[in-house]
Amino acid sequence: MNRTLPMLLALLALATGCQKGTTPPPAPPPAAPPPAGAEKEGHAPPGAAARVSDLDQPVDALLARTCEHGLKTFECDECRYEVGVVRVPKALLDDGLVKTVVAARRKLEAPLSLTGEIRFDERRVTHLAPSSEAVVRAVRVSLGQRVRVGEPLVELESVALGEAQSQYLEARGALELARRGAERAEGLRQEQIASEKEWLQARAEHEAAQIRARAAREKLVRLGLSAGEVEALPARGGSAGRGVLVLRAPSAGVVLEMHAVPGERVRPDQPILTVGDLSELWLWADLYEDQLGRVVAAEKGGLRAGVTVKAYPGEVFPGTVDFVGPTMDEKTRTVKVRIAVKNPQGQLRSGMFAAVQLHLPGDEEALALPRPAVLADEGRSFVFVHVQGEFFMRRPVETGRASVDWVEVKKGLAGGETVVVDGAFLLKSDVLRSKMGAGCAD
Repeated sequence: MNRTLPMLLALLALATGCQKGTTPPPAPPPAAPPPAGAEKEGHAPPGAAARVSDLDQPVDALLARTCEHGLKTFECDECRYEVGVVRVPKALLDDGLVKTVVAARRKLEAPLSLTGEIRFDERRVTHLAPSSEAVVRAVRVSLGQRVRVGEPLVELESVALGEAQSQYLEARGALELARRGAERAEGLRQEQIASEKEWLQARAEHEAAQIRARAAREKLVRLGLSAGEVEALPARGGSAGRGVLVLRAPSAGVVLEMHAVPGERVRPDQPILTVGDLSELWLWADLYEDQLGRVVAAEKGGLRAGVTVKAYPGEVFPGTVDFVGPTMDEKTRTVKVRIAVKNPQGQLRSGMFAAVQLHLPGDEEALALPRPAVLADEGRSFVFVHVQGEFFMRRPVETGRASVDWVEVKKGLAGGETVVVDGAFLLKSDVLRSKMGAGCAD
């Protein structure tokens, strides 16, 4: 959780909570019951005015109302939520926990609607297969499991690997023997006991042994052993040549596919595991010829997109166009465009059909606010507007077109108003506390 959220909640609680040490002025005596038949004569029953939403009343009328404590309702810590008012201490604004913006006109983006299919980001997916024929000895993960870099996935036993391990150990032994022979020949030559021919022959045998050991080592690496596993072979003694190979996760991710069963024989051309990072996926969409020019021009500036799928109605996944195909399909007269889509929660799945809006630059201006500033309650949109001092009041707005970051305001604001952006949702929670049974008397 964001560390600023608890702080913001605490400060709002101090700003809007009960004043425990203050005795409120005495409540007025209860009103006399209405005369019989008053309701039939058109008189509203007591409390009817309170049931009218603050969104349907003018600002002046709301600010003029008084509460049962003898205070202006918007100034009362216990009652201000009844008129849709929240007090935001200056400290919240200074610390940036609550941020505001001035409502102004701006150029709206012109959305271009496309459809496409979600696929894996091929740069983040790895298909694992043995380097030689092998038999599956053990499977250490399951389908859908999250794995870390280097985590063991499958244990294999390979005849070819066992033979290569034996050859490597033999080459290392021959290398050690040749090294000692070369050192002995060097010593004898310095003492003028051995001839130069004997010394040259010993040195040549040592160099040949080095080449054979290096070649045997590289063969093991090609068969799938890491450098550390190769170096550890001599210390394993009799078990060093058993041909055991452990396939490890090349990167952090999820096991997407698995075709490994203990006892099964697998081949180098047969991937047995697929591991992928799903935090970002690709969406491939079709772009028609008459749309191509606008998209290519906008792509250079980082063309943003909003992706929606049926599985999560109302949720927009942000993306960016990162590739426009260099060729056009002769049959469909379309060009493939690729959108990189963020998927941090793993909600999206490869194979999903999706709708995408490319937010191309537009020329039309309209009054607009950042998306987080516009909230909703019971199907009605509203924003928090500064009215005076530390007080903000929620006011109804009618929204229009929307992009990834901005929402058009068609009615409710004239421009120039100071509106809450960051922290607006918490202000909404405070205003609607009566619905959640969070009154001060509780």
